[in-house]
Amino acid sequence: MSLMLDAARLAAGLNIVLLLIVIGVWARTYREIKAPFTLASMVFAGFLLAENIVALYFYFNAPAMPTVAVQVMMLLQILETAGISVLAYVTWQ
Repeated sequence: MSLMLDAARLAAGLNIVLLLIVIGVWARTYREIKAPFTLASMVFAGFLLAENIVALYFYFNAPAMPTVAVQVMMLLQILETAGISVLAYVTWQ
C-alpha cells in the first residue's frame, strides 16, 4: 500500500508543478490579449491546483485507509496527471 500512496504523492506533486507552469503561461497570455476564456482557464486551473495541494497534504498525513480506497485515489491522481500533462503540452505549442 505504501508504494501506491507514494505513486499518488508523486502524481499530485507533478500535477502541482505542471499547473503552476500552465497558469504562468496563461497569465502572460491574458495580460497580452485579455481573452475571457483564458481567464476562465486560469480560474479552473487554480481550483485544480488547490485540489492537488490538499490531496498532497492528505497523502502525507493520511489516516489508515482501506487498500481499495488508496488504489482508487492513486488511479484518479495518475489519470489527472495524464490529462494535465496533455494540457501542458498543448499550452506550450
